[in-house]
Amino acid sequence: MDNMGASRSPPRCTTTGCKWIFKKKLKPDGSVDKYKVRLVAKGFKQNEGMDYFDTYSSIARLTTIRVLIGFASVYNLLIYQIDVKTVFSYGELEEKIYMDQLEGFVAHGNERKVCKLVKSLYGLKQIPK
Repeated sequence: MDNMGASRSPPRCTTTGCKWIFKKKLKPDGSVDKYKVRLVAKGFKQNEGMDYFDTYSSIARLTTIRVLIGFASVYNLLIYQIDVKTVFSYGELEEKIYMDQLEGFVAHGNERKVCKLVKSLYGLKQIPK
C-alpha cells in the first residue's frame, strides 16, 4: 500500500485504529457480480487539536454555480463536470497520523511498530480537504 509505512511510535502518540469494509456487488438478476474491500481508519478516535485541526471541505456555493451557469448560457459556452471517485485516497496529509497495524498483517519483529499514514484514508476527520 502506498498510503502508509511502518515506523516506531513517537512518545505520547495516539494511534487510530482501522478496519476492513467488505461489500458485495450484485447483478440485476441477484447473482454476485464482484466483491469489493476497503480499508478505513477509525476516525472517531481522533482528537481535535492533536490529530487534526479543521475539517473544512471546500465546495462552491449555490449562488456561485448559478452565476457560472448564467455566464455560460449568455456566452454560449459548454460546461463540463467531472467526478473523481477516488479523490480521498490521493490527498496528502498535513498532520502526522499514526494507525495501528492491520490485524493479521503484523510482521515478526515489528509487533511494536505502527503505520505512519502518508496519504489520506477513508474515515479520517481531515480527508475532505
